Amino acid sequence: QVQLVESGGGSVPAGDSLRLSCEASGRDFNTYSVAWFRQSLGEEHEFVAGMFRNYGKYAYADSAKGRFTMSRDNAKKMIYLQMNNLKPEDTAVYYCAASRTLIASTQRLSSAYQSWGRGTQVTVSS
Repeated sequence: QVQLVESGGGSVPAGDSLRLSCEASGRDFNTYSVAWFRQSLGEEHEFVAGMFRNYGKYAYADSAKGRFTMSRDNAKKMIYLQMNNLKPEDTAVYYCAASRTLIASTQRLSSAYQSWGRGTQVTVSS
């Protein structure tokens, strides 16, 4: 399994931008499906964005469409989440996740991912 470490979180006012990074270590990273999830206090993990395997197509939650952009650099073993026009409701701990075994229909389910980072806090003030 790959190991994941997130960075780039912070506290920003509404309307600002942040870029989250996730560094992976381990073999065969390019074969993994990867995703960003977030978790607000007392809530379940919420799917934000993901790429199924290495097919080059990204899926986004409705709340992220038009504001967030996910990207992946297999050579550097990095995943990124560019977040623009942040809103207070985006406040959460953001996690990157990876899986070698998930199927496309489970891409948005946190239970389908075996590898998780520790998360990075994003706080957006109004």
